[in-house]
Amino acid sequence: MSDIRYSPSPARGAYAAPEASGALSATVTIPGSKSLTNRELMIAAIADGPGRLVAPLHSDDSARMVDALRALGVGIEEVEGTGEFGPDLLVTPARLQGGATIDCGQAGTVMRFIAPLAGLAAEDVHITAHENALHRPMGAMITALRDLGVDIDDEGTWSLPFTVRGRGRIRGGRVEIDASTSSQFVSGLLLAAPKFDVGLHLVHTGERLPSLPHIDMTIESLSRRGIRIERPATGEWLVEAGVPRAKEIAIEPDLSNAAPFLAAALVTGGEVSVTGWPLHSTQPGALLPEILQAMGAHVSRHSGIMTVRAGESIRGLDIDLSAASELSPTIVGLAAFADAPTTIRGIGHIRLHETDRIAALIANLTALGGEVEELPDGVRIIPRPLHGGAWPAYHDHRMATTGALIGLRTAGVVIDDIGTTAKTLPEFVLLWERMLGGTTA
Repeated sequence: MSDIRYSPSPARGAYAAPEASGALSATVTIPGSKSLTNRELMIAAIADGPGRLVAPLHSDDSARMVDALRALGVGIEEVEGTGEFGPDLLVTPARLQGGATIDCGQAGTVMRFIAPLAGLAAEDVHITAHENALHRPMGAMITALRDLGVDIDDEGTWSLPFTVRGRGRIRGGRVEIDASTSSQFVSGLLLAAPKFDVGLHLVHTGERLPSLPHIDMTIESLSRRGIRIERPATGEWLVEAGVPRAKEIAIEPDLSNAAPFLAAALVTGGEVSVTGWPLHSTQPGALLPEILQAMGAHVSRHSGIMTVRAGESIRGLDIDLSAASELSPTIVGLAAFADAPTTIRGIGHIRLHETDRIAALIANLTALGGEVEELPDGVRIIPRPLHGGAWPAYHDHRMATTGALIGLRTAGVVIDDIGTTAKTLPEFVLLWERMLGGTTA
């Protein structure tokens, strides 16, 4: 094991959201994508040799994935890299052992991705999570794995914690799943499927499937490592059994974590740029430029730098965010300052994220004088003058960053626990305050 250990020191506790003194003019560099980091870790763990992740994310969620894979016997070593936010990761595959307890913390990707992999371990694997994440849906995954022949002891709860009684192999074949509450169920099965004896024929049976870009991300990550995946119909995937190729993979910046920074340009009437913006990306955050432009921003990309400049006002809009629901809290924060009401649809499933995000956004914005109407599948925000006050984060990183965004134009906003941002962006406060200082991060 390398003696390199990157330990970002995120701010903790209550945080008085700083008010912007004027129009921003800043350039920000965002650490790697959580979604890509955890997918690439999974694939590297079952590859045909050691692989390297360049500039991966180092956060609570990615640390949980590293710890989970190590518990299964995979070698993961921190090695010196050139990234600003910590070392690269060298992943050495191994026969999956089990005989361990895996604590997923609050990481949905870990609980949904590790469960199928645990079925391939040689021994039992007990999977649990932080008490505030035990409510997150797991029943669809438990059902699908049982249909594939995996023995799972959940004591009849259909939820975490549970024990996967690994037998070293999963036959695979055809299985149906209702992934209406999370696309992570689909991604988790696809990621483990190359190791199934006969691959996987996965069929989604629900009426809707949220966050399709995340499934595209999973497929693209597997495909570039030589795993063949066919899509014979909408909501249907065929994965051939095989061994992913070991590769060196550079992790893109997390485009969803860039959302509050780019939105800050509109809120302050200024301009914010984010470096390293990919020309093509399957990240849901890749939809940000289009969304912000619809809300009145001027958007440009040059030499990998995405720049957002405020227009004359923030426009209200009617938008379906089912493909990028993780952007919803930021868009709600922007909509609070818009020149007309905003309706966000297709996000009913965010009631089952780290917290009920719809209820939390309504409660927090209402407490500051805002007006939000709950819809069956979303929210409608009616702009009203806001005042300062408490902004509970509800153990949710995106609630915390939305509070910081609101605070740019609302004096006296206090986020109760800014440390929740460590889930995917431990450097949030440092980068936020550098941005406010107009410096290059």
